[in-house]
Amino acid sequence: MKYYINYLIISNHINSKWLRKLIEQIHLTVIVLIKSACSARGYDLRVHFKNTYETGKAIRGMLLPKAQQYLREVIAHTRCVPFTKYEGATGRTGQAKEWGLTKGRWPEKSCRILLSLLQNLSSNANVKNCSSDKLVIKRVIVNQAQKGRRRTFRAHGRINGT
Repeated sequence: MKYYINYLIISNHINSKWLRKLIEQIHLTVIVLIKSACSARGYDLRVHFKNTYETGKAIRGMLLPKAQQYLREVIAHTRCVPFTKYEGATGRTGQAKEWGLTKGRWPEKSCRILLSLLQNLSSNANVKNCSSDKLVIKRVIVNQAQKGRRRTFRAHGRINGT
């Protein structure tokens, strides 16, 4: 593929029929990939980073309806989120056997936040005329939010109203 693309850059006119067909195929695949992609984002959400990281890792690769059902089951405590990276002092549960692990938790707040993001993703897919039933979650990126500002209140030398 790289050889053909370099050849196209060098020559301005296209003589051969098979090369024109190759260009049309490349062009069509690019259009299809761009039209079928959807995204949803949230910034500086008030939720634990480590729990959300593990929850996002668990839903990666799932279909959108399957991921939503999984998060609802985690909130109902019928399935757990497996903890692999941030697993220090995490208790063991039998529900983690489904993932081939022993440690798992039920991070409800992270699941609720991710459910709302998946709902937003479904709405974005409907706007782009994509069927939300066939969407696959390919990429889940979780970064730490900005630190909240805190203030310790002091007397500033004034003890009473005088």
